[in-house]
Amino acid sequence: MQVMKVSVAIPAFNEERLIAGTLACVRHCMEEFARRDWQTELIVCDNNSTDRTAELAQASGATVVFEPVNQISRARNAAAKAATGDWIIFVDADSTPSPELFSDVADQIAGGECLAGGATVRLESDNWVAGRITMLWNAISRSRRWFAGAFIFCSADAFRRVGGFSEELFVSEEIDLSKRLNRLARETGKKVVILHRHPLRTSARKTELYSTREHLRFIWNSLLHGSKLIRSRDECHLWYDGRR
Repeated sequence: MQVMKVSVAIPAFNEERLIAGTLACVRHCMEEFARRDWQTELIVCDNNSTDRTAELAQASGATVVFEPVNQISRARNAAAKAATGDWIIFVDADSTPSPELFSDVADQIAGGECLAGGATVRLESDNWVAGRITMLWNAISRSRRWFAGAFIFCSADAFRRVGGFSEELFVSEEIDLSKRLNRLARETGKKVVILHRHPLRTSARKTELYSTREHLRFIWNSLLHGSKLIRSRDECHLWYDGRR
């Protein structure tokens, strides 16, 4: 009988403040797979960081790969390319999953009917506006089966079959992947799920690092330029200017 193997892939750009804590948290969560006698591996993609991200990841025992082009899609794809697991879990470097969430993922994998999935999210913030936006996103995520990029799990075969994350997109790449995996799930009689019993805790630092004016400018430009904007690294600077 073949032993299941799960790869956890973490893209990281200038995350020296958080990466060690995130990796410690993820390793603790991965014990849920060890209890089932599954194999695991932890991969960090250093996405051309200018700080000690790679050094700290290596010190934590993760396998570190390098992606020179600063783009979240490329970073996730690079980590996935290095992965040898039957399943891949993508976790953002500023997020802290719980063992219970990983246990729910394991149940979905073991059930044999799931192709891919995500989780609802909970911001580490008391900001009222951010909280309401997160509630709205969680409702959309569950109804449309769209993934939050901070946490995605997927059959490695399915991920490669649909071509991974689009490297034409600098944001919304997770929604694009969600749509393609949902189509594949329908074609293959599988399901895509959004787990919600144990939401992923994720950083709300963008609400602290960027002004309301900057957020509104991005939203306004998104409405005006749509798909053109999400293909421009400069227009998506909230994700790529390195502010931490």
